[in-house]
Amino acid sequence: VLVFGCLLRASRGLIQRYMAGLARRAGQGPFLFSVVVALGVLSSVITAIVASLVLVEVISALRLAKDRERAVVVYACYGIGLGAVLTPLGEPLATVATARLAGPPHNADFFFLARLLWPWVAAGILAAGLLASRCAGPDVSQEESLASSQDETLAAIVVRAAKVYAFVAALVLLGQGFSPVVDRFLVALPSWALYWINLVSAVLDNATLAAAEISPRMSASYIQFLLMGLLISGGMLIPGNIPNIICASKLGIRSKEWARVGVPVGLALMAVYFFWLRASVRG
Repeated sequence: VLVFGCLLRASRGLIQRYMAGLARRAGQGPFLFSVVVALGVLSSVITAIVASLVLVEVISALRLAKDRERAVVVYACYGIGLGAVLTPLGEPLATVATARLAGPPHNADFFFLARLLWPWVAAGILAAGLLASRCAGPDVSQEESLASSQDETLAAIVVRAAKVYAFVAALVLLGQGFSPVVDRFLVALPSWALYWINLVSAVLDNATLAAAEISPRMSASYIQFLLMGLLISGGMLIPGNIPNIICASKLGIRSKEWARVGVPVGLALMAVYFFWLRASVRG
């Protein structure tokens, strides 16, 4: 977060200068698709936080109507939230999950979650890109589009990195403390039930729920249900994950505006992924 945050701060002006021109040359639809997919894939390397900040700069450089730009932000945050789970670098949820599953029987390594979730994550990122590409439209004036309301300072970047470190450390300890409760009660729940229970991730940070729920005693298929439920529902409302919070804060997107796009998409994805996961388990 610290390293890529500093790199982004140094290249912010370059991003804003070239994004609008690139969108005109490539066409807005293909451009939006490419940006959302690229940020979704790269978020597992540059972190979901930095991917969100890049998204803010890209949106600030565009000149679409505000309702179109809000929709692009919501779809892109779905893609970022999904892609960031592939490595422990990506987001706190992935860091916590890998730490909780590092011992037997899963012996989770750096790419454990990538091997476990990649088909569902890849499909979700592509779906987010396709939805974003449908938001292309005519250019509007600067006053009619979204723009970042906050400049990044070096002090803010350092403080954010320290907060993320403390947050992840606290979640790891939280997960250890919840182990007896999880092993006694939560593991006994059917995986499909926990999948739908995790709809609460829309209003509670999904990394916190992951720390409270994951147990090494769970099977790989059970973990797939658990994590995909958290990741999808986490995109529905602003509090659900870190990319939502960052983008909504910097672009001035209100809760109702986010929910108008995020909830219908999230519920549709929850239904599709539920049947897909059930089919994969039976297969």
